[in-house]
Amino acid sequence: MTILLPLLGFAFISLLIFAAALAFAPGGATAIERRLGEVSATRTDLSDDPPADRTIIAALKRMGAMAPRSTKEIGKLQQRLVTAGYRGREAMVVFFGIRLGLAVLGFVVATTPLVGRPNLMLALAVCGVAYVLPSMALARMAKRRQHRIRLGLADALDLLVVSVEAGLGLDQALQRVSEELMFAHPDLCDELRLINLELRAGTGRAEALHNLARRTGLDDIASLVTMLVQTDKFGTSVAQSLRVHSETLRTKRRQRAEEAAAKTGAKMVFPLVICIFPAIWVVTLGPAVIKFVQILLPMAQP
Repeated sequence: MTILLPLLGFAFISLLIFAAALAFAPGGATAIERRLGEVSATRTDLSDDPPADRTIIAALKRMGAMAPRSTKEIGKLQQRLVTAGYRGREAMVVFFGIRLGLAVLGFVVATTPLVGRPNLMLALAVCGVAYVLPSMALARMAKRRQHRIRLGLADALDLLVVSVEAGLGLDQALQRVSEELMFAHPDLCDELRLINLELRAGTGRAEALHNLARRTGLDDIASLVTMLVQTDKFGTSVAQSLRVHSETLRTKRRQRAEEAAAKTGAKMVFPLVICIFPAIWVVTLGPAVIKFVQILLPMAQP
C-alpha cells in the first residue's frame, strides 16, 4: 500500500504533464473553419477573446477530446447544454475538458504532501466529487434559465397578442417580440430569435416551433407550440387563440405563486427550530437560569 500510492501519484502527474503538453501545443482553426464559424454563428475562432481565455478554452477542448464518454450520456448532456444556453459545437468538448481537468486536479491536490499525509481513498473521493461537480452546476444553470424563460413568457404572449391584432403575421410578430423584450427577458428573446433564423433558413414553421419546445424543455412552451401548430393547421384565429392561452398561462402562474406561498409555512419550520428558537430560549430563559444558579449555589455550599 505504501508503494502503490507513490506509483499512482507519479502516474497521474505524468498523465497531467502529458495532457498539458498536448493541450497547449500550437494549433488552431483553419481559414475555412473560421469562415464557416462566421456563417453558421458557431464560434470556432476565438480571436475576440483575450489571449488567456483563448488558451484556456483551447486547452479544455484538447483535454475534452481525450475524455471518456458514452453514447447514452452524450444525448442527455447535449440536451442539458442546449437548455442551459450553450449551443456551440465545442460546448460538449469543453464540458468534458472541464470535468476531466477538475478530476485530475482534485486527485493531484489530494495526493500532494502539502495538504497532509497522502491517502488513496481520500484522493479517489475528491476525484469523484470533482468529476460530478460540473454536471451538477450545469443542471443548476439549466433550471435557472428555464425559470427565467418561464417568468418572461407571460409578457411575451401579451406583446405577441398585441402585435398579431395590429396586423402582423406570426413570424413578424415573433421577430418584433424578440426585439422589444431583449433587455427585459434576453433568454426568451434569444430562443424566439432562433425561430426566425430557422424560418429564414427554410425550416417549416411547425418544425421550428417544435425545436423551440425541445430546446427549452418547458411544459408551458410545449403547450404554446401545440396551440400554435394546431391553429396554423386548422386555420383558426391566431390572435384569439393567443389571448385565451395567455389568460390560461396567467392562471397557471398565479396558481404556482399560491402553491409556493402555501409551502412557505412548512419550509420555515426548520429555520425556526434550528436557528431562531434556540436564540429565543437563551434570551428569555438565560437571565432566570443565571438567577437560579446565583441563589442555589450558596445554598448548596456547606
